[in-house]
Amino acid sequence: MRNSNQFWRLNERIPGSSFRVLDSSGKQIGILTKGDALKLAKDKGLDLIEMVADAAPPVVKMMEFGKFKYQEEKKKRESQKKNKAGDLKEIRFTPFIGEADYQTRLKRIIEFLKEKNKVKLTVYFQTKQLGSKSFGYDILKRILKDLGEGINTDMEPKFLGRNLVMIISPTNSFGKVKKNEENKS
Repeated sequence: MRNSNQFWRLNERIPGSSFRVLDSSGKQIGILTKGDALKLAKDKGLDLIEMVADAAPPVVKMMEFGKFKYQEEKKKRESQKKNKAGDLKEIRFTPFIGEADYQTRLKRIIEFLKEKNKVKLTVYFQTKQLGSKSFGYDILKRILKDLGEGINTDMEPKFLGRNLVMIISPTNSFGKVKKNEENKS
């Protein structure tokens, strides 16, 4: 957050001869000449910050610059939280996985999907196991069946080298479907 590439023009560096001036709460004071606006800001111990450069006349806000920067960074952090695209998480299987290990990984997949993350399911084969590719497809089909509805298949199962890979993501109804199933049991 510290290295914000946003550049704000302040006080005397704002081009123009008159400005539309706002106070720190955003209320419009009026259109003032550059000198009057600077004098008013200095009398109150505030800075003039250019808000809209393209407007005629430019819009400036009287405010402490440090406080203004803090508010802008806070807005940026909030928007990044809301726009969080789901991360891609990976869960690895072998073609002959034990039942307890399978259940543990299935629970982990459900957790990732509830957090709105995409999940990359990888079945990795050792050299001797490559003759049993059908077991890998069976595991992926079983996972989809166990997860039920509310799953999008972003990438169909395919071999990448010795690994069978599939990518799934939750739909908006995924969390609701899982809660209903848990309430029934």
